[in-house]
Amino acid sequence: MTTIDTRVRVLPGYMNSGPGHWQTRWETAHAGFARVAMPDWLHPDCAAWCRALEAALAAEPQRDGEREGEGGVLLAAHSLGCLTVAHWAARFSSAATRAKVAGALLVAPPDPHGPEFPRDASGFDPVPLAALPFPSVVVASSDDPYGGLDFAQRCAQGWGSRWEAIGARGHINAESGLGDWPQGFEWLMSMG
Repeated sequence: MTTIDTRVRVLPGYMNSGPGHWQTRWETAHAGFARVAMPDWLHPDCAAWCRALEAALAAEPQRDGEREGEGGVLLAAHSLGCLTVAHWAARFSSAATRAKVAGALLVAPPDPHGPEFPRDASGFDPVPLAALPFPSVVVASSDDPYGGLDFAQRCAQGWGSRWEAIGARGHINAESGLGDWPQGFEWLMSMG
C-alpha cells in the first residue's frame, strides 16, 4: 500500500464498484483513498447520495498547514458518482464543504435519458450543468452504453471541466480492462 498525501474520496456508481474496478484497485493500493458509503447501492436516490457526500466532506478534518477554504480532498467519481457530484455542488453542498474539494475526476457520466440508465435510480434528472466550483476532468468512452460522447461532452462543457475521450472502453469499469488505470490516476493527481 502506497501512502498518498492527498486525500481522495471514491464515489462509485450504481451497485458499487467491485474488486476489479479501477476505483477499488486505487483504494486498495493507496492509504489516502476512502470510499464514500452510500445509503443504498441498489436503489440510488440522488438526494440521499448527495447528503452522504456532504456528510463525508463535512467530517474531513482540516490538516496542519492547510488554510481555511483550501481544498485538500480529491473526488474520484464513476457513473452515478459523477451525477452525484454535480447535484451535490449545485444544490446540497455548503460553502465549507465545497471549499474542501481540490478537484474531481468524473468518469463515464450516465445519461438519465439513455436506455440503459438504471430504473432503480431516482432524482438524478435533470443533470445540473452549472460550472463546478473546483477543477475537474470528465472522461468518456466512445461506446459507453450508459451515456454517449455528446452527453458527456455537454456535461464537461457545463461543469467547466477538462475533456478527455479515451476511445472505445465501454463504461470505463472493470470490464474495460484498464487494471490500475495509470492515465486516470495521473489525471486525478494532477488536480491535487
